[in-house]
Amino acid sequence: MLTGESTANTRGGERLKKLREERVRCPLCGKNTLVVTDYLYEVPYVGKVILSVGRCSSCGYSFRDIRTYEAREPGKIVYRVESEDDVNTLLVKSASASVIIPELGLSMTPGPASEGFVTTIEGLLDRFLEALQLACKDESADKEKCREMEEKIKAAKAGRLRFTVVIVDPEGVSTIASPKAKRTSVTREELEELGYIVAQSGEA
Repeated sequence: MLTGESTANTRGGERLKKLREERVRCPLCGKNTLVVTDYLYEVPYVGKVILSVGRCSSCGYSFRDIRTYEAREPGKIVYRVESEDDVNTLLVKSASASVIIPELGLSMTPGPASEGFVTTIEGLLDRFLEALQLACKDESADKEKCREMEEKIKAAKAGRLRFTVVIVDPEGVSTIASPKAKRTSVTREELEELGYIVAQSGEA
């Protein structure tokens, strides 16, 4: 394990503080050549976050995650988008978190290649829009439904459609930077429905 602290500037001029660096086994090739580095920095309106980046020198596998500095209990964050201003709200989604927009039938659940990110509600909708447009290139896709969904997402981005963003985070390290965002507990059933493996009481 390699440890140490240092600081560096990001492209925006923010100060990055290197917290630690560790060499671990790569989940892709199995070699002990994956170097993971954690950095601490502050995001305006969000606060302190930890950025983790990893790269394997043997196979090139890489990942990126971001999470709030202070972890909370597992739970969900519910944010109601009611205006164009609400669409500009910042959020932090960790690699382990799921995102659901029930009114639009949209969901984002973690997989082996999931990464954490910082974006706005608009940026989140852009990610869904890109995924939709990619899926709709398939010849078997229902083009009419694709057009309808694309219009709904664009209307949501423009603030013409009210909707709810729900982040379910089993680690409690995601956030939405608004006093309107409500944190609530999450049930075992909700976690299991999203594909999370929840240990039974008393299990190690």
